[in-house]
Amino acid sequence: MSLSAVDRLPLTPSAVGRPTRSAPDRFRWTGFGAVVVLTVAAWVGVVASGAAVVPLAAGVAGAGVLVVAWALLGRVVLSGRPRPSTRWLRRTLALWCAPLLVAPPLFSLDVFSYLAQGEVAARGLDPNTTGPATGLGAASEVVGRVGEHWRDTPSPYGPLFGAVERVVAQVSGGQPVVGVLLHRLVEVLGLLLVVWAVPRLAAVAGASRRVALWLGVLNPLVLWHLVAGVHNDSLMLGLMLAGTVVALEALRERVDGWPFALGVVLIALGAQVKLPALVALAVVGTALARRRGGSVGDFLLAGTGMVLAFGAVSAATSLATGLGFGWVRALGTSGLVNSWMAPTNWFGFLTGGVGALFGADTTQTMIGVGKVLGYALAVAGIAVVLHRQWRGRLDAVSSLGMVMALVVVLGPVVQPWYLLWAVVPLAASGLPRHAWARLAGLVAVFAVLVPPLAGNFSGRVGQLVAGYAIGIVLVGAAYLVLRPEKTAPERTRTLV
Repeated sequence: MSLSAVDRLPLTPSAVGRPTRSAPDRFRWTGFGAVVVLTVAAWVGVVASGAAVVPLAAGVAGAGVLVVAWALLGRVVLSGRPRPSTRWLRRTLALWCAPLLVAPPLFSLDVFSYLAQGEVAARGLDPNTTGPATGLGAASEVVGRVGEHWRDTPSPYGPLFGAVERVVAQVSGGQPVVGVLLHRLVEVLGLLLVVWAVPRLAAVAGASRRVALWLGVLNPLVLWHLVAGVHNDSLMLGLMLAGTVVALEALRERVDGWPFALGVVLIALGAQVKLPALVALAVVGTALARRRGGSVGDFLLAGTGMVLAFGAVSAATSLATGLGFGWVRALGTSGLVNSWMAPTNWFGFLTGGVGALFGADTTQTMIGVGKVLGYALAVAGIAVVLHRQWRGRLDAVSSLGMVMALVVVLGPVVQPWYLLWAVVPLAASGLPRHAWARLAGLVAVFAVLVPPLAGNFSGRVGQLVAGYAIGIVLVGAAYLVLRPEKTAPERTRTLV
């Protein structure tokens, strides 16, 4: 859908509820208040060692109300008037992020794995081959903060992020609060790259920049997992998307020299944080092949160039950081824990459960089979998407979102923040309005799927249920207050 088409979406009261002119600001400040509540609840939860129902309920309520405010704001962005400007949306993002900058780690404790891996690297060891417990000792205070599953597993990240972890460990001097703040600063810098890139991707695709910012950047998964959760996916996405923009704009402007090469290098650096960024090179390479004529020879030549560029950047990064090539052997580390969200694992869980009824332990074997099938389907699906892009049936931005979606859905591990790999580029593509709505619904569901106060709730299921029950009631009450009032139907108007 083109930008002009988005600006002419029909507006009917029955569809959007006729939000008032003050609705955007009302949703903005409601969202800000919700984030403040979540941040305060998180600190109270830290003082109470995460065992109290009240901070958990307040955290759930804060997270839920933000999701409601974001969703209602989306109705205004898509169909209402006045439609917020891109500048207004950026300022709203900054406002919603501000309290989270001083919050303790939320939704996940992965940042403590980063701190431990950085300490391992700072001691001259290879974090890609040496786990925190082995490198620092099981009794180490740093190791004690790491999740049980990851205390003796090597880092699955690339050498660029390994170098970031090492620098943070050296600068923080082992102080966890300082270390978390420094890692959060790195991820905020990555988010700034995302904010810069997304509207430009939308322009390349002929899509709405406002929708791209609302759905791709302002969404709760970004707030919860890139800022509050301090996940390195922010840095990966920032480098990948910035590189994709630079490369695609160079091709559009018929500049095949250093600007295009810079874009390729940025994408390759993103893959040196987390490897999934690598698929953007396939999309950019396909765009280059079309730019050069679209023949089979052009496609093979462009593909070879992308492979060589990735190899060169990988070698340079591995040697320059002094971390070597251990990251290549550690790429499967994240798959050591069976992710219940990954569809490829459901086959193993199901057949393993059936086998257990007859005394057979086949779960892990069948999960392995499911993973192999997932890899095969992902490769086949990516080939189909790239072929459609190569033949001009799919634009590059949509192609990037689709191949990332295949990587997530058919991968061995799925986490809520992994959805951002696909959601952000898809938000900047020319999706029809109903697809935007479905994507927003998926974001909303995954935004409340994980408890906001990160930690282990085993043995405290009752408290978890009580906290969620109270929080849901509060969110429902907030929705009744915030929802737009509907008026009598009138003739359909068209925005111009």
